[in-house]
Amino acid sequence: MKITSTISRILLGLLFLVFGLNGFLQFLKMPPPTGTAAQFFGVLLVSHEIVVIMAIQAIGGALLLANRFVPLALFLLGPVIVNIVLFHAFMNPSGLPMAIVAAILWTLIALGVPGFFELVFRSHTTKTASL
Repeated sequence: MKITSTISRILLGLLFLVFGLNGFLQFLKMPPPTGTAAQFFGVLLVSHEIVVIMAIQAIGGALLLANRFVPLALFLLGPVIVNIVLFHAFMNPSGLPMAIVAAILWTLIALGVPGFFELVFRSHTTKTASL
């Protein structure tokens, strides 16, 4: 499982670092979206929310590649992956296979982090000393 998690971490890190940096540097030519997807991207561009999304992708990808703060990277990239999957499922189905691959890679990495899901699904918090 360790080898699978490491390979998944490197692949997902590369994927998000490249596409996150592409949002700023635009070295990969992407076809313009059409229909509802174009309207959605228009809102992201006008509101400048796309800058935050691309920065989160680049930072998360860099953290995964550096093998530092991997749980933090997973927490940052998890919602981004959910949005990517939903975007491709409802607005642009051509990219859905790659979105599913990203979700699978994220899951494989999370399974390799000891106690990751235990922290997320804990039903109560521990008591801390009050000041």
